Amino acid sequence: MADSLSAAGTSPERWLQVPDPADRSDLVAFLTRAVRLDEAAVVRLRQRPDGLLSAWVNTGFDALAARVLRGTIAPADTTVAADGLRAALVAAGGDGMDPGWAMDSAWRGALPPDAGYVHLDDVPARVLVDLAQRGVTLSREQGQGPPSSLLAQEVLEVAGGGERAGVPMRLVFALNAMGFVPTGGAPATAEIDLDRIDPAEVVRVRASATWLRLDARYGSVYLRRGGGLGLSVR
Repeated sequence: MADSLSAAGTSPERWLQVPDPADRSDLVAFLTRAVRLDEAAVVRLRQRPDGLLSAWVNTGFDALAARVLRGTIAPADTTVAADGLRAALVAAGGDGMDPGWAMDSAWRGALPPDAGYVHLDDVPARVLVDLAQRGVTLSREQGQGPPSSLLAQEVLEVAGGGERAGVPMRLVFALNAMGFVPTGGAPATAEIDLDRIDPAEVVRVRASATWLRLDARYGSVYLRRGGGLGLSVR
């Protein structure tokens, strides 16, 4: 590995490799969405114990978004500029590349754990996209971005295994802003045709004592639960 990276002009001490074209395309799409939400976005890349690579960004809704793919990063926990990494991926193709300047100090807060979640329910993806569209309409009617009261509003309650959790609008907005639900290619939430979303497409809701997460086909969004209260995990 080190020899091939050196030949590509990349330091063996600091590099990223995503060999599969589909994974590279997915990561570029993930970064494009992140930069659309915040031009100065940073992405945190972590090597998981199972050998996969996870990419994390802050969506701006007080929620984190993650995408898991096949790849290798060194150091094993690295934060870089999202726009710079996107450009490097497009230019390098499948070769090893320098992911960019380290920006570890720009990442605020801890990441959610990989395990320890309770499965609460599977929600039709159409329901969550419809909720996001209603939220967008309400925000436009008020002539501003989503008000904090709307973001904090619990728009869906799910239950499973004797537990309940409310899903706030901020998590629904984050899921849609990152394009994690297959919607037929609509460029914006308001333009999505709900009839083009497969009725069988679902979003899985999981929770731990401290995190609530929505898992869709193309990625997951996470929200820290207030004070870590409200859900007992046994």
